[in-house]
Amino acid sequence: MAIKILSWNVNGYRAVLKKGFSDFLLSAGPDILGLQEVKACPDQLLENDTAFPGYKAGWNCAERKGYSGVAAFYKEEPLSLSNGFGEARFDSEGRAITLEYPGFYLLNVYFPNGGQGPQRLAYKLDFYEVFLKHIEKLRKTGKAVVFCGDVNTAHNEIDLARPKENAENSGFLPVERAWLDKITGRGWVDTFRQRHPEPDQYTWWDYKTRARERNVGWRIDYFFINQEKASLVKDAFILPQVQGSDHCPIGITLEI
Repeated sequence: MAIKILSWNVNGYRAVLKKGFSDFLLSAGPDILGLQEVKACPDQLLENDTAFPGYKAGWNCAERKGYSGVAAFYKEEPLSLSNGFGEARFDSEGRAITLEYPGFYLLNVYFPNGGQGPQRLAYKLDFYEVFLKHIEKLRKTGKAVVFCGDVNTAHNEIDLARPKENAENSGFLPVERAWLDKITGRGWVDTFRQRHPEPDQYTWWDYKTRARERNVGWRIDYFFINQEKASLVKDAFILPQVQGSDHCPIGITLEI
């Protein structure tokens, strides 16, 4: 059975609602859609803003209103749905939601941004390490483990338009990129790059400089899967034509 999964940092759910989100969801028709940086909870929204034909939803909201947060829309009820991964200082920011199905786990994650100074960079790096331990634990169950979302780091020079100019900026610091080296070294597969070795493939563009018009972007949104289950991935793609956020959606097709 083919399962289409999409991921999108919407940079504000209320904002993207005004830019055709419902049309996108219903026309794209994913089996599962993970959203990051929703910046809202259902109790702040109208019922029609969160209810779409054929879909149910799970939300993980930050304790701080209007900040962070993730959501997942799904057609088939998961075996379980859980928020966070057991670390209070990370879980309070509403950064992860996990859906368990018979054949796989899907973790939809909004990784921290390290650009607000040394403390947030340290927080981001700590989050990375705790998250890696968590997915390695899930891996031992024998199921496929897929994680998607805004990782907030471009892995290699091919993954951003201006690598030299950004070598000292958070999102492309050696210490951040080293974590992506670590996970790929442990057999976590970057599903898109495995299939698309060509350059100029991005998922985020700076609003202020109108970078999207010139495709001066970064690829910081990913789908990863544990290597022993990588053959389940039949397609991996980016949807740069979809507007509404400074990020675009990305996706995979799994054959389960």
